[in-house]
Amino acid sequence: MIRYIVRRLLQLVPVALGVATLTFALIHLVPGDPVVAMLGETAAPADVDGLRRELGLDRPLWEQYATFLAGLARGDLGESIATHEPVSKLIAARFPATLELAVAAMLVAILIAFPLGMIAGARPGGVADLGAMGFAILGISIPHVYLGPLLMILFSLQLGLVPLTGRGGFGHLVLPALTLGTGLAAILARMLRQSLVQVRESDYIRTARSKGLGEARALLRHGLRNALSPVVTLMGLQMGALLSGAIITEVIFSWPGLGRLMISAIGARDYPLVEGCVLTFALTYVLVNLATDVLYCVIDPRIRLS
Repeated sequence: MIRYIVRRLLQLVPVALGVATLTFALIHLVPGDPVVAMLGETAAPADVDGLRRELGLDRPLWEQYATFLAGLARGDLGESIATHEPVSKLIAARFPATLELAVAAMLVAILIAFPLGMIAGARPGGVADLGAMGFAILGISIPHVYLGPLLMILFSLQLGLVPLTGRGGFGHLVLPALTLGTGLAAILARMLRQSLVQVRESDYIRTARSKGLGEARALLRHGLRNALSPVVTLMGLQMGALLSGAIITEVIFSWPGLGRLMISAIGARDYPLVEGCVLTFALTYVLVNLATDVLYCVIDPRIRLS
């Protein structure tokens, strides 16, 4: 397993290079000039040229790319064009908020999905199954951009139960986590239900029932662990989707996370900051998938990493 983990960590190098190259190319192809964004449309041409030289944006694109890669090899993501602060410092200040939101959304999804999936999987075709899957379809169908404002209107403006926006105590986390986690809960519930339906027909479940265990107890005691493998796969993949989906949620709820920082950087044409944010999202996604692969061995000892 140690060799597998080391090999996967080494694979981060080409992934980081590919993401950095693609992000660098795309952000420089987007129309707009960061210098004009900083100084305004009415700035004197001499001031624009002077600031462009100061920031190094007057150099050829290949030279800027080479400088960017050299800094990346040293672990230096550069300096923000807008704030003149190190990009790594800005990311380190915002990333915990995004991680907090993503983990809270995953917990919300698990707390909703597992009971619904187990109820639906234990009695496929029944009333509970139809109700749980109806909720799943509803959860998938409502985009974050609509669900977030609806929750804000109901629970903050009308009922006054939780704060409207910002980051503070537990109350500030409730609505963003619900908004981000509901869609994932619907997906996980459907996957868990399908896995349990397949496990119900297994020989060891029939054997457990023949020895006197009730159907629900046999499924929970012997079948749930085997049914979790595809669910864990989906959770690992969707954790990356939570991080990227958090961008919209952070904007809606004014959550001071990495996604909101990246949106601001794109608007300001802050090339180094955008590149650092995208690279952080990509590497986090790869590391989460690595953790998911390792978790397979804990859930199912028959799986061996190679």
